[in-house]
Amino acid sequence: MKNIIYYVAASIDGFITGPNGDISKFVAEGPGVEQYLRDLQDFETVIMGRHTYEFGYRYGLQPGQPAYPNMRHYIFSNTLHLETLSNQVRLCKLDPEFIQILKAEAGTDIYLCGGGQFAGWLLDHGLIDRLKIKLNPFVAGDGIRLFGDSKRTVSMELEEAKVYEHGLQILDYKLVY
Repeated sequence: MKNIIYYVAASIDGFITGPNGDISKFVAEGPGVEQYLRDLQDFETVIMGRHTYEFGYRYGLQPGQPAYPNMRHYIFSNTLHLETLSNQVRLCKLDPEFIQILKAEAGTDIYLCGGGQFAGWLLDHGLIDRLKIKLNPFVAGDGIRLFGDSKRTVSMELEEAKVYEHGLQILDYKLVY
């Protein structure tokens, strides 16, 4: 069974965006970001929630199209409807059993892209295996929390830590439920 890896940028205080979806303070270039982009090439499958998918519209993503050309997309939402879908994009209802099927059938680990609310739902169901956090050196103060409104307590074991320019760190944790 493959792992779900929540690979996400966050501020020191645990926000994946600042207020109003602001991401301008996150490190956007340099060796740490280049490493992240190389790491994405290892995934064949990406999962995300509705809000993360729609966030891509701000940056030119067309509804129904893949955000990552090299990956199959599973967009989880009980309310999203798209008129036309690429053959790489599938809309799915929130269903823990379906996530387990994806993990069992995937050829590579699965990239969990963004999404505090969806990540919190996955955490609540014990479905995230690893957290790779691109820890950015600033305090956002408000915004979207790393795990949304989840209140679940989970321990983590640090597997690897790398420090890059601009104070960016990539920390790789194994979740222990």
